[in-house]
Amino acid sequence: MRKLLLISACALMLPAAAFAADSGSQNIGAWSGAGELGFALTRGNTKSENLNAKLNFDREDDTWKNNIYLTALRSKGEVTADGADSYQSTANRFEAGTSAGYKLTPRSYVVGALRYEKDDFAAYRWQSAVSLGYGYIAIKNPRTELSFEAGPGYKRVQPIDYVVSSGEPPVAQVVHPGSDGEIIARGLMNLHHQLTDNTAFDNKLLIEAGSDGRFYQNDAGLVVDMNAKLALKLGYQVRYNSDVAPGAKHKDQLVTTNLVYKF
Repeated sequence: MRKLLLISACALMLPAAAFAADSGSQNIGAWSGAGELGFALTRGNTKSENLNAKLNFDREDDTWKNNIYLTALRSKGEVTADGADSYQSTANRFEAGTSAGYKLTPRSYVVGALRYEKDDFAAYRWQSAVSLGYGYIAIKNPRTELSFEAGPGYKRVQPIDYVVSSGEPPVAQVVHPGSDGEIIARGLMNLHHQLTDNTAFDNKLLIEAGSDGRFYQNDAGLVVDMNAKLALKLGYQVRYNSDVAPGAKHKDQLVTTNLVYKF
């Protein structure tokens, strides 16, 4: 399955590579992007380190609408367990994704998307999804852009280990569930709205729903430009997994304050 996802990723990247080669000779629209970075460190009565980063690349012309992104979240802090304090990782997540959309009209397009995520502190150790669907740009003007994507796909997940007790007296056993895959329906809503000349609101909602489980992720952000290249961003992320191991929570939330560099 991982080989299939790798091949799919390469296939999705081919249009972007082709256009990058063509842009020099035909002066077609170039790639643009932004990098985000947030870091917090405490020492003294408490000790913690928190880092989150994101890279996002976009390209759109008369024929294609493409995107590539990478995100990372890493956190360490003091943890108390069994009456003893230790300094441990409390968050460790990496996500990568790409999509390539071929325009049928100025507003509609066919899109292929691929996403992979690894998380040491979530309901799943890793999850990956590949899909093919239809996209539509419902609103596009100088202040607002709103687009939707929907289509079928395939998703594979690796649940976390969990402990069950059985027998008399009860004996605890660690269960190592195997990875599982299913056909899903994927939906994506992407909104960008320019509130003022230097302030914008972004919201991205991803839905991956199958018969065995549903995954929702909503990323909302308020971006305030300091100049043409630098901005500050306040972000709020909510993630929900319907099917989790015993003892795991369905919902995760993340609030970030990042410095953004546009290029």
